[in-house]
Amino acid sequence: MEDINQLTYQIIGCAYEVHHILGAGLLESTYETCLCYELEKAGIKYEKQKELIINYKGVRLDNGYRIDILVENNIVIELKSVEALLPVHTAQINLYKTIKEKNRTINQFQCNKLTKRNS
Repeated sequence: MEDINQLTYQIIGCAYEVHHILGAGLLESTYETCLCYELEKAGIKYEKQKELIINYKGVRLDNGYRIDILVENNIVIELKSVEALLPVHTAQINLYKTIKEKNRTINQFQCNKLTKRNS
């Protein structure tokens, strides 16, 4: 568990760096690209726009879900560039967690300060 906490700490540090440099008001894709740059610079393995396959009644279905960033095949990062996180955002990350059985976090960039929510 200590490793996951250390990794989460590093990810949050990378996200804070992006927010510090860019501030609020940009598209999610910009934050995603910059966060991936910071993760790579920190030596953290990640996959960007990872396909999320649904297993329904034993059949694998691709329904277009994509995880913004999957870190070390364990932590789902869902980026939001919105003024406030809504229940639908938490539901989305919980769905990803249920399907992938991964730890998850939401980073919100469309505000004066970066917020992180573990669901």
